[in-house]
Amino acid sequence: MQITVMEDILGKNDQMARELNQLFTSKGIFTLNLMGSPGAGKTMLLEKTLWQLKDKLRLAVIEGDLFTSKDADRIACCKVPVIQINTSGGCHLDAYMIKSVLPQLDLDELDLLIIENVGNLVCPAEFQLGEDRKVLVLSITEGEDKPLKYPLMFRQSSFIILNKIDLLPYTQFDMAAVKADIFGINPDARLAEASCRTAEGLQPWYDWIKEQVALKKQAIGS
Repeated sequence: MQITVMEDILGKNDQMARELNQLFTSKGIFTLNLMGSPGAGKTMLLEKTLWQLKDKLRLAVIEGDLFTSKDADRIACCKVPVIQINTSGGCHLDAYMIKSVLPQLDLDELDLLIIENVGNLVCPAEFQLGEDRKVLVLSITEGEDKPLKYPLMFRQSSFIILNKIDLLPYTQFDMAAVKADIFGINPDARLAEASCRTAEGLQPWYDWIKEQVALKKQAIGS
């Protein structure tokens, strides 16, 4: 019986991810890996972000999901290029999946590529996709225990959005405790308390994206 070693799988994926990142960098494309649980609000955040930034930046989206094109259909309404990847039960995207769909995009006409990963708080953190930064959406309805239960996700995320703050009055969510845990795991994380439904609190997120895109362009030009 042949046994596949996990390190070999991750090693091959990481090599492909490095190649993808080099490609994106050569094109001046800033790339985000958007992660979070099912129902955390990733797609709604993406919709609000696209409507806010699509007249300022050249954008495209890769949507990852187990089945259906429901999320890609929502993103298509924002009038930006979008590609759906269905994993047919797989719990995460990998770099080879991203590579396989890139011919469908004109990389020379992009400033920002956002990859919405499969809803999961475990596997997506382990597989690099060629991104520059990881972003995590945590809904307050999930509870404040998630940073300590899934530390790798929070450790690797450059920006963390605490979503659905409009529901705070109806929960026992401890905002101070979750922030203390997040910064204990990742002192350098940027954090926004927001409602992706109403767009409350999202301006720091929009500003951060524009800043990161500009820094990427400057690095390429230097």
